[in-house]
Amino acid sequence: MTPAVDWSAPWLQSLRAVAEPIHARIVAGGKVADAVNAGLAALQAQGRLKELAGWRFVPQAALPPGMAYETFIRQEHAVPTRCNLHDFFNAMVWLHYPQLKLQLNALQAQQIAQDGVGARRGPLRDAATLLDENGALLLAPPALEQALRLRDWQRLGIGLRPLWRQARLLPLGHALLEKLVQPRKSITAHVLCLPAAIADAEVDAALAGQCSAGWLAQKPFSPLPVLGVPGWWQGNEQVCFYDDPRVFRSARPHKPIQQKDGTAA
Repeated sequence: MTPAVDWSAPWLQSLRAVAEPIHARIVAGGKVADAVNAGLAALQAQGRLKELAGWRFVPQAALPPGMAYETFIRQEHAVPTRCNLHDFFNAMVWLHYPQLKLQLNALQAQQIAQDGVGARRGPLRDAATLLDENGALLLAPPALEQALRLRDWQRLGIGLRPLWRQARLLPLGHALLEKLVQPRKSITAHVLCLPAAIADAEVDAALAGQCSAGWLAQKPFSPLPVLGVPGWWQGNEQVCFYDDPRVFRSARPHKPIQQKDGTAA
């Protein structure tokens, strides 16, 4: 579980209240699965996480040889968990966005049941994996969303900077969170966008409802180097921070994405 986690980092604030005490148990010598199960039980005793009633986190050895990870989760209501930061952050996303994780697991397991594991995931499983590993959710005013889709980095980070006070960027990918333990400018998330007006308590259900098989298979993501988010990194208030084409790359031709109501975005 090294290196140490800086819980004051802005990208961890949406997880900190739940995750930091669980992480402290692990640092003190507990197994990741045991510490997460204790945290899950405490939250359920408060009437939270009813979606995960009967679920548990189990050691990786519980996954039978040759059985697909997603299939095991779907059948056993159990998440194989190794003693490392990658799987710790995966568990934390389960505890914060259970409806999203259940939806992604259902899509993955159904696709595996239909087509088998195969040498290639296919567009749906590939998109679900991208979101699961490296995704983030931006809840923001339309102007910020438009600048992100256009990869207009100067406008996004400098010209529209005051609008970020009305925005929230929520990391969803456990690999993304693991990479941010040792932050570097090039770390880039695959971002989905929802309206800023969605309340915190409604985010999980709204996101899970949006992530249909057809919508996800279009890979409706926008890349965002996350250290460019105002307030997330010292120095990004300078114009020159975004003047780095190796990180802040220009836009490709826009391909319309079909929303669930059939309209193009």
